[in-house]
Amino acid sequence: MIRQPAVAGQFYTGDGRKLRAELESLITIRPVREKVMGIVAPHAGYMYSGAVAGDVYGRIEIPATVIVLGPNHHGFGARAALYPDGEWLTPLGNVQIDIRLAELIGKHSPLVEDDSTAHHYEHSLEVQVPFLQFIRPDVRIVPLCLGLGDFASCRLLGEGISLAIREYGEDTLIVASSDMTHYESAAAARAKDNLAIREILGLNPEGLLKVCRSEGITMCGVVPATVMLVAALELGATKAELVRYATSGDVTGDNRQVVAYAAFTVS
Repeated sequence: MIRQPAVAGQFYTGDGRKLRAELESLITIRPVREKVMGIVAPHAGYMYSGAVAGDVYGRIEIPATVIVLGPNHHGFGARAALYPDGEWLTPLGNVQIDIRLAELIGKHSPLVEDDSTAHHYEHSLEVQVPFLQFIRPDVRIVPLCLGLGDFASCRLLGEGISLAIREYGEDTLIVASSDMTHYESAAAARAKDNLAIREILGLNPEGLLKVCRSEGITMCGVVPATVMLVAALELGATKAELVRYATSGDVTGDNRQVVAYAAFTVS
């Protein structure tokens, strides 16, 4: 199977040469990069959130295999939909699915189903792939599109992913794709997002999910972030860091109604 890009020409340019130049401007690759277990990176149009994503990608090592967790914005397909094999096409070329790790995740995670339907139109995973390709052209991915809602399911999936990574036996990065608060003033967004940021920095996946629900924080990838935190903790994570926080108002100059973005590392 070859997944065709769904949002090239919308969220980012569909021209490979221009995309490479744009990524070059967004990513500053540090001479000494951090080895981390997971990150949170935003998934809006590159003109709005690309600099935030570029900051986190430029400071970390990208291993040969990356699990990409994204929210299901469209509601199609399984609740935990694994793209099982084949490759994803972007303007930078093709990226292979890591079949062995995908099979191990299926083995250890009973909630996961092989399902390409959920991925057809979903942008949250797709926009991460060019960043990974740019830094690591030989990268392989395991994409999971998530429509889960409860912490018990998130914990079960995160634990299963950690078991799969352990059995896989090679360095693996987990990318949780998420924006933060949507369509509130920049000040209101910051106040709400600080509550979610506190839980991420405290390595508290259940607390993150709870505070987003109780405070109406429209962090669209809260489930991927929760699952990533569970998996990282199972693998021995002890620290989370906020790399950058920004809003669309920083680009447009209009702070009355923004979408907010944050990037984190977990190690």
